[in-house]
Amino acid sequence: MDRSQTKRDLRNRLDVSCRIALTSLLRDLGKFAERAGLAMDATLLSELKNDFPPNVIDSGFIAATAPHQQPETALDWVLTIANQAAAGLGDKKIAADQDTAAEQKRLTVRLLTLFEQINARSDKKSASDFLQYRYPLKPMTPASLFPVLANDCEHGDRNRSVKEYFTLWEGFGKGLKSIPASHREALPLWLDHFETLWACYTACIPSTAAPDVSFYDQSKTAAALAVALWRYHHDRGEDEETIRHHLADRATWDEPKFLLVQGDCFGIQEFIFATGGETQKRAAKLLRGRSFYVSLLSECAALKVLEMLDLPPTSQITNAAGKFLIVAPHTPEALERIAEVQKVLDRWFIEHTWGQSGIGLVWEPACRNDLLKDTDREQFFSKLINRLFRGLEKIKLQRFDLCGPNAPEPLFKGYLDAFASMGECKIDGRSPATHQITDGVAVCDLAFDQIAIGNRLTNRDRILITRSPLVSKSHSQPLKTRSGNLRRCWDITMPEAMDQLLWNGCARRHINGYVPFFESENSWISDKYPRLENNADFKPHPGEPKLLDHLACEDRRLNEKQRWVGVEALMTLKGDVDNLGSIFQGGLREPTFARTAALSRQMNVFFAVYLPTLCHEGDFRKTYTVFAGGDDFFLIGPWHSQIRLAAKMRQEFTRYVAGNPAVTFSAGLSMTKPGLPVRALAALAEEALEDAKKHPSDARLAPDLKDAVSCFGQVVGWKNFLQLLEKSDELGKLVGDLKLSAGYLYGLPPLIHMAENLRSGRTDRPDRKAIQLENALWHSRFAYQTRRLLERQKGLDDKARRRYQQEITNVIYSGIAYFASAYQIPLFIYLYQQRD
Repeated sequence: MDRSQTKRDLRNRLDVSCRIALTSLLRDLGKFAERAGLAMDATLLSELKNDFPPNVIDSGFIAATAPHQQPETALDWVLTIANQAAAGLGDKKIAADQDTAAEQKRLTVRLLTLFEQINARSDKKSASDFLQYRYPLKPMTPASLFPVLANDCEHGDRNRSVKEYFTLWEGFGKGLKSIPASHREALPLWLDHFETLWACYTACIPSTAAPDVSFYDQSKTAAALAVALWRYHHDRGEDEETIRHHLADRATWDEPKFLLVQGDCFGIQEFIFATGGETQKRAAKLLRGRSFYVSLLSECAALKVLEMLDLPPTSQITNAAGKFLIVAPHTPEALERIAEVQKVLDRWFIEHTWGQSGIGLVWEPACRNDLLKDTDREQFFSKLINRLFRGLEKIKLQRFDLCGPNAPEPLFKGYLDAFASMGECKIDGRSPATHQITDGVAVCDLAFDQIAIGNRLTNRDRILITRSPLVSKSHSQPLKTRSGNLRRCWDITMPEAMDQLLWNGCARRHINGYVPFFESENSWISDKYPRLENNADFKPHPGEPKLLDHLACEDRRLNEKQRWVGVEALMTLKGDVDNLGSIFQGGLREPTFARTAALSRQMNVFFAVYLPTLCHEGDFRKTYTVFAGGDDFFLIGPWHSQIRLAAKMRQEFTRYVAGNPAVTFSAGLSMTKPGLPVRALAALAEEALEDAKKHPSDARLAPDLKDAVSCFGQVVGWKNFLQLLEKSDELGKLVGDLKLSAGYLYGLPPLIHMAENLRSGRTDRPDRKAIQLENALWHSRFAYQTRRLLERQKGLDDKARRRYQQEITNVIYSGIAYFASAYQIPLFIYLYQQRD
């Protein structure tokens, strides 16, 4: 067979794989229409057909998506088994496939939450009997991602429910028409768009498989399994009769037909925070460009795996925070091609990052029995999850195959000679420079890309992935897809409002972060930005991203004397979800492939979608989202705003997980002066987060390990942190009302230190008892200092002094007595706000 014929066969294999995936995705399309009060008849199918790629809505599609009593064709068997496997079922039919009464009841109920069930144990038969929260029946927006109390969205009115479903159906239909018509010529490209649209309108609909799994998550995992299952048999050359016989035989359930391919970026911190002489000057744009670059590399690596295996975009189950999961057929060809992709990735990262960063691939075979729900007697899917987590750990220990037969050379040939021409890169400080940018600064290829991306992200809404560079520089001309050059078209915009629909006509990737901009010429107030007013490099333009030096001044304010006050400082905010591995490996009572994929998706969108929107729409428009996605985040902004943002995030995350105390995150806040190298910012933020993760158990302050925040060197539980912020407001009001002097306030830290030592008994001296008696004197010293302060205030009689002393006692003394050293948080917040 000649090479051209081989390419045609592979294209046909990919085309058929995409059609199978789409058929599996739309297996419940009829139920969607039925709940909207419509009949999936010839008229409706004819209307839909015009908006789908050619020859997709045909007799075979109609037969495959229609309800079946018993699978007949090989495709029927593939779709049925994939649907059952995604739901963790054996050969048991999904109940609602045949139960009309159950489907009618499901019309008036809403999707249950997975977060509410984590580590929850109940004797009740049905989850709906003890879960209080539901997801509203609304298309996907940042606001609709949150569950609400069942009484607020669930009702028994059938007609009202039909109207809500019809509204969803109408939106879905309009969205289908908005996919570029020219993209129908490339089925993988169109299918990628369709998946985003499908998620937008069906991720809120309870599936027929489980009340806590949406249409989208059930159909997405089923589609990935269906393609892998069909390809496993097809690539072995089996005919339809053989496939039907094989799939109907339960004895084959131990045969590993699926291959779960995981990818993981390593060295991300090194990549993002690499530092050279010019890094600090361009820190803001570099951080944004590098963070975006990491996410883009992960997406492109996943795309490379999909294309090498001729798999549709729906075979990629997850891709968040540099990690992705793809379902492939377990065949010798697939194993060989994955190994080829790893070699390509290794070569690229060794060439451009000198082995400091990379993407590792690992794969795990799985059989149908591995996908079954756990039972009281045996674990099935939980064992598979554990193997997948061990696989991720394995990647970190096998970078670049350093201990294998194909290890790269220990020395880079010609490395030193490459510096002879232009010297070292002034951005990363370790690579040979290859480009000259502004001011004669020399940079390497990678830094040049990162700077260019950081600049273009400010005014670009989409990113195009092509096989060869685009010849036309016009962004207004539509790209022709028939040539196959356009591989992907991704919407990278961020929602500008909480009610903005997460659909803009093409596939969405949540890989962009919020960046604060100067909104107008009037936003430049020179007195607010000391040291910058006479520097031409810092003169802003509308739409220009703010530099870190600007952000450090953003929390300064005008006092009553019309003078700008407040410390110039940045605050880095770094955090991640506590005990994530335990949540996925044992948090759900009956984990399935669909439920686990749904949980991963929902965890990611809080940080990748809601958090940037919160920064954009709310009171935190001065925050750089360096990265946010998966289960972690890294933010930089003005010091006080970041403290308030941390508190807001905690409150919103609690609401997002339906108040489940078993799902928490910890965070570290690190305050620094502007000008500190970005690598130092990252190191201090990481140190603060590690301190928070080591939070000791204390019956009064925080009964649980982790679930904490570190701020100003103090580690407290979130509940207490929120109370301390309230204490900060109380302190500010008290100082204003009673005119407390700065000297009095600056005299409080030694008393706070004594109170902490008294509580903890902390001392290395042998005369411990004497030291503790000395620490106990903080009570009397506080009373003495307060009395002296009030005696110096003129115009106060004894009655007024006693009243003022009682007010100070109620606010400051009680705060120190209860929180001890943690009371430095509200004290420092107030003092830093007043600093001139």
